Amino acid sequence: MYVEIGCRVLLGTVLLAAAVGKVSGRAAYREFTQSVRDMGYRPAGPLAAAVVAGEFTAVALLAVFPLAGFLSSAALLLAFTVAIAGNLRRGGATCRCFGRTAAPLGRHHVWRNAFLIGCAIVGALAPAGPVRPGEAILAVVGALIVGVLVVMLDDLRYLLGAPNRT
Repeated sequence: MYVEIGCRVLLGTVLLAAAVGKVSGRAAYREFTQSVRDMGYRPAGPLAAAVVAGEFTAVALLAVFPLAGFLSSAALLLAFTVAIAGNLRRGGATCRCFGRTAAPLGRHHVWRNAFLIGCAIVGALAPAGPVRPGEAILAVVGALIVGVLVVMLDDLRYLLGAPNRT
């Protein structure tokens, strides 16, 4: 049960940060829409709106209907991964995945999403059982920490001096 809780919180944290970052202001949303256009996807406006709606929907489902939330999260992340991989084959671009910065797309984004898809699968398959508050709090705190690290991946790579390779 704690694995399921941790996976729900981790995915919810990442997807909520992504959605909120994209709609945190007109400029942020406009820049995200432009990054969708720059990646070669048309029509960019409706697609950008669908991405944000999908992220908010997945977060709500994770909170209320966990299995549906895990499945929608996995599907959304799989679509993102396919889009990133296709873009890398075409030469790469930048994406405002979390709204605040335009990071060049790279293989690490594919690996990040593969990790998150794995979390969605593990969360969906995790066995149910009784929950004790202490352990649940530990699972939530651990998932929040990992979620923040995932959201800050590009910043951490820059801080640690990772080479900018696609």
